Amino acid sequence: MTVSLPRTAALGALATLAALTLSACGAAPDTASTTADGKNAATATSAADFGGMDKLVAAAKKEGTLNAIALPRDWANYGALIDGFQKKYGIKISVENPDGSSQDEINAVTSRKGQNRAPDVLDLGSSFAISAAQQGLLAPYKVASYGDLPTGQKDPQARWYNDYGGYISIGCDAKRVKTCPTTFADLLKPQYKGQVALNGNPTKSGSAFGGVYAAALANGGSFDDIQPGLDFFAKLKKNGNYTPVESTPATVEKGETPISIDWDYLNAGYADEFKSKGVDWKVTVPSDGQFSQYYSQAVNKDAPHPAAARLWQEYLYSAEGQNLWLKGYARPALMTAMDKAGTLDKTAAAKLPEVTGTPKFPTEAQQDKAKTVLGQGWAKAVSG
Repeated sequence: MTVSLPRTAALGALATLAALTLSACGAAPDTASTTADGKNAATATSAADFGGMDKLVAAAKKEGTLNAIALPRDWANYGALIDGFQKKYGIKISVENPDGSSQDEINAVTSRKGQNRAPDVLDLGSSFAISAAQQGLLAPYKVASYGDLPTGQKDPQARWYNDYGGYISIGCDAKRVKTCPTTFADLLKPQYKGQVALNGNPTKSGSAFGGVYAAALANGGSFDDIQPGLDFFAKLKKNGNYTPVESTPATVEKGETPISIDWDYLNAGYADEFKSKGVDWKVTVPSDGQFSQYYSQAVNKDAPHPAAARLWQEYLYSAEGQNLWLKGYARPALMTAMDKAGTLDKTAAAKLPEVTGTPKFPTEAQQDKAKTVLGQGWAKAVSG
């Protein structure tokens, strides 16, 4: 849930991370919402359990609030999604810690269990969604379009499923950098001294994690071997090109991170955002290290607003919600199904950064292995 946000999707179980210092105050959640057959809304596994969408909407409106976390408005067009949901249903969305990480999201769930201010919904890096499910933190819920999601992009128990994704890309301020790099090999050139940034720490950030994975693929590694990615950043650090400043829209605008390794939808969004500010932001998906990944949606098993949480999922996986992500340059999980159904915004799709080939994704076991290697070696690779 770093990159504009550090939407740092974290390496949950493997990194020794301090839990957020959160007060124990907060009322217990209101569990008044019930399904059509009288069950608590927190046990609903589909809209049918409410008696249909109309009754789900009614239950969610009764709750009146949705607690979200780590959703920056300029991340994959989340501002438009939040506004659209609030306007459509009259349910207020409260977004806490918009620049937080996926690990921050998980920490908030575990530390605020039973509190009314706990997150209702989560948007996690895929590896963190898997970790949260393994910890028993997520509620099974199948949105109406669950069956159209690709098999490899959803949990069989519907505790999480992919929502949107993209490719690791290289963003570059063409007014500050004479010749913008287009490959990982380029980044090692001496003219980029002190200019190359990630948007977070890869032991906590999904986008930074993807950046290291992409670097591994560009340097003889594989989904089974991320070590060449660590070696690449160690070399980048040694020759002075790597900067520890985490890239955000603010650091880009100030010129502190003129070259940023980040998801293509975020870098492409920067390009639009910065035109009016005189920044010529170029975006390239490196041919030598194509790495694609998705974020995943999930409902907190102990959500204080369980009906609103489920309605939010239905909205995000509707054609309206999926196309809003697409307008933010993110590739929605239902893109192929929507294209076949004729509901895809083809104008928005045509603006996506160009890539070649069919994306492939590491398995859960491969991600776990990569997280272990990163957790043990990242600090050493970029220290000093």
